[in-house]
Amino acid sequence: METKELLKKVREIEIRTRGLTKQVFSGEYSSAFKGRGMTFSEVRNYQFQDDVRNIDWNVTARFNEPYVKVYEEERELSVFLVLDVSGSNHFGTTDKTKHELMLETAAVLAFSAVANNDKVGVIFVSDKVEKYIPPKKGRTHAMRILRELINIEPESKGTHLNEGIRFFRNIVKKRSICFVISDFYDENDFMYGLKIANSRHDVIAIKISDPAEEKLPNLGLIKMYDAEKEESIWINSSSKKVRENFSQRNQKYEKELKDSFTKAGVDFAVLSTEGKYLEALNTLFLMRRG
Repeated sequence: METKELLKKVREIEIRTRGLTKQVFSGEYSSAFKGRGMTFSEVRNYQFQDDVRNIDWNVTARFNEPYVKVYEEERELSVFLVLDVSGSNHFGTTDKTKHELMLETAAVLAFSAVANNDKVGVIFVSDKVEKYIPPKKGRTHAMRILRELINIEPESKGTHLNEGIRFFRNIVKKRSICFVISDFYDENDFMYGLKIANSRHDVIAIKISDPAEEKLPNLGLIKMYDAEKEESIWINSSSKKVRENFSQRNQKYEKELKDSFTKAGVDFAVLSTEGKYLEALNTLFLMRRG
């Protein structure tokens, strides 16, 4: 992509996503990650709506009335985006591809971090780490991240998410927030690595999906192309049994993925190229705040 066209596209995404970020989140980003990196400040009387998990039971027992611990935030947070840039993310049957949805999601998160005065860094991963951008603050840095994501041409089309997750664990020592954004179509085991990362950091999984991956349309004999393996197969989509098997396999995969995230203690959201992805993100943030 030529520089002039690239800058124009980055600017368009910035205008659209920054406006939506302010409109939809209204501070939810900040409150969603409150409590990470906290230092003890003082003890005070319990007040309505205080988190009962912060009750200091020793002081409460001593004075026979409830007291809570008050913490101060260490506001110097670092946010990392582990972005799957494998071949499957260029698939899309709506007005945007999964890659374009990932781009907008990354922009929303990057500008949310910038607005909160947090640092943001990126790890691009296919079946290897393609590129690493260390965390920095500021709009200029967020714009650089978008330029790189728009213009990146991965050396590999395969997927091995654990390579990016392992890289994150090895280079980041201070507790940080990590968004792993992918369609999670990965034949390699990444869940154990994700669980280890979540034990030290605050890891959130964001699954990018397309409606055609959930339900096969009735279009007769169709040619399906695997962008990662660079292989094609023909499928008779007019067959009801073929469509049912396709849906059942997807439902099984989705359930297993959801159960695995839950067992690993990783919060997650599913964003569709068809749906209102900002509402799904906002729901995730509200859930975390609660």
